[in-house]
Amino acid sequence: MRITVAAVQAAPVYLNLAASLAKAETLIGQAAAQGAQLVVFPETWLPGYPAWLDCCRDVNLWDSAPVKQVYRRLAENSVVVPGPETEALAAAARAHGVVLNMSVHERVLVGPGRGTLYNSMLTFGPDGALLHHHRKLMPTYTERLVWGQGDGRSLHAVDTPIGRVGGLICWEHWMPQARHVLHTSGEDIHVAAWPQVKEMNLVASRHYAFEGRCFVVACGAIMHARDLPAELEPAGALRDNPDALVLNGGSVIIGPDGAILAGPVYDVETILTAEIDLARIPEEQMAMDVTGHYARPDVFGPTGPH
Repeated sequence: MRITVAAVQAAPVYLNLAASLAKAETLIGQAAAQGAQLVVFPETWLPGYPAWLDCCRDVNLWDSAPVKQVYRRLAENSVVVPGPETEALAAAARAHGVVLNMSVHERVLVGPGRGTLYNSMLTFGPDGALLHHHRKLMPTYTERLVWGQGDGRSLHAVDTPIGRVGGLICWEHWMPQARHVLHTSGEDIHVAAWPQVKEMNLVASRHYAFEGRCFVVACGAIMHARDLPAELEPAGALRDNPDALVLNGGSVIIGPDGAILAGPVYDVETILTAEIDLARIPEEQMAMDVTGHYARPDVFGPTGPH
């Protein structure tokens, strides 16, 4: 089966959920017009990756009024699942007949108390059905100031008309157990959502494709210093250069042998596309298949010689 996949490398309207959603709907349509059957967005694209955790001064100070104000704005502009934003995303997927993978800040409103925020990935089918809902297992370093921990119930690929699609978020790609569980679920196409696909993130994405014998769509965002929250002071040279890039994209599409098929593209907004052939997957499994002849359950299984 030959299909076209797209990585949307763009900036949301930071901390503005309604405006970012409207931009997403436009970009989904543009990707579909380019023939895309799978459309992928970067990590927490709605309403923007919290790069201020690393790029602004004093964000870790206890009881900081400016930081609390930014967190409040982030919570107010986060996505409820299900909710009006997921209904709009479902409608966009259905209108354009695409599989849509969107990463969001998720705000939980059900259950006891007031819940928390999660770094979440949502996959919609071309009929608008929400097929998959994954929360990042372990927020990375400063991210723990804003997100709770996900669980492992969503570590699996899902069936779609274009093959089995799975995904991980950012540094989950450095978690061997998470990778292997997804490999075992039989991914054809893997979504690697990043804030930006810098060198080591590209290494992780190519390694994932090679190890899992699957196609990888690694997607990064664009962000300028001027988009950092006004309540906070940018660190270093960013303070005097509003046009400086905080996140520079790097989106890339990778084959099941680890070879780059399209990209990486840096510094500009773009919709990166590539045609992929799922028949390549069994061809590449001949050399290595970590869930097949390389699995060695006699060694690594529950009854193997540990």
